[in-house]
Amino acid sequence: MKFSVSREDILKPLQLATGTVERRHTLPILSNVLLEISDGVLSITGTDLEVELIASVELVQASDDGKITVPAKKLFDICRGLSDSSLIEFTFEDEKLKIRSGRSKYSLSTLSASEFPNLEEWQSEINFAIKQSELKHMIEKTAFSMANQDVRYYLNGLSLETSGSELRCVTTDGHRLALTRTVLENETLEESQVIIPRKGVTEISRLIEDTDDNVYISVGSNHIRLNSTNFTFTSKLVDGRFPDYRRVLPKGGDKEIVADKSYIKQAFTRAAILSNEKFRGVRLNLADSELTITATNPEQEVAEEIVEVNYQGAELEIGFNVAYIIDVLNALESDEVKITLGDANSSALIEDNLDDSSVYVVMPMRL
Repeated sequence: MKFSVSREDILKPLQLATGTVERRHTLPILSNVLLEISDGVLSITGTDLEVELIASVELVQASDDGKITVPAKKLFDICRGLSDSSLIEFTFEDEKLKIRSGRSKYSLSTLSASEFPNLEEWQSEINFAIKQSELKHMIEKTAFSMANQDVRYYLNGLSLETSGSELRCVTTDGHRLALTRTVLENETLEESQVIIPRKGVTEISRLIEDTDDNVYISVGSNHIRLNSTNFTFTSKLVDGRFPDYRRVLPKGGDKEIVADKSYIKQAFTRAAILSNEKFRGVRLNLADSELTITATNPEQEVAEEIVEVNYQGAELEIGFNVAYIIDVLNALESDEVKITLGDANSSALIEDNLDDSSVYVVMPMRL
């Protein structure tokens, strides 16, 4: 097995595949990537048994087809450390992968490709295409609300739902919820709902780019796969049922606040400085055309911010986790935010004032 490739051509695919490899592992081969040559194309595969990524690169020249596994991080660091526009020659002999570029020589240990784990074969049930930028956008608008290592394992991920031509992404950690939706052109899909695990969501966000190029998504009963010109990414799905979020979407809120998003976000950010570091609570007092944000902490320090808002109605006092509010405001894109409230025990419904494709729910807290 012998092949040559330029540093520029191999670096990005190698970086993509190496990103899925776990630093801590129980099986030595999981710290390796699989290098496989077939018809002049080098495929680089990394996996941690939950997710798998295959990146490919066309070779300058290659000998016979073959495959071997080598330490992922060491190989990436060697290639990254070589000079720009250098040609790298790889030769497998005596159970070692010999790497040569100019006057630089390296020898890496290998493990047999037959030991490298592959995700089991599976059948896709739903297939559709979406622009990479659109999918990236949807993940960025919702990923922050995923739970992290919650015992309710089905919350540690993102619910991807299809229904007709609509695609929805939903996340919740039990205290807040994020929902965004888009319409897929020329698609009519069955109704389905799967949960992509947290690591899968993080990897997808890392892989897809802010371009109009399509990514092709295949969903099976236990796996999801994304195909683009640069990579094939597969992730196992979370085996569980996502909660019925429609039941927690607040209805009948009669107190509607419209405010300048940047202005109100700055006020919340300043007030957060003196909030309780553990509970992060702030008190909101709503009156005609005015919102007062108050934060206190165990040191008896107090922050008060008074913000002009578009509101006419009854007065209300309610408490929220200020970090959750700021996360939502960071995810919104328009200049104005709309917040709908009911009473002191009702969740807040937050959305862009001019765009209802994304909605956010934040539960109140007692202060």
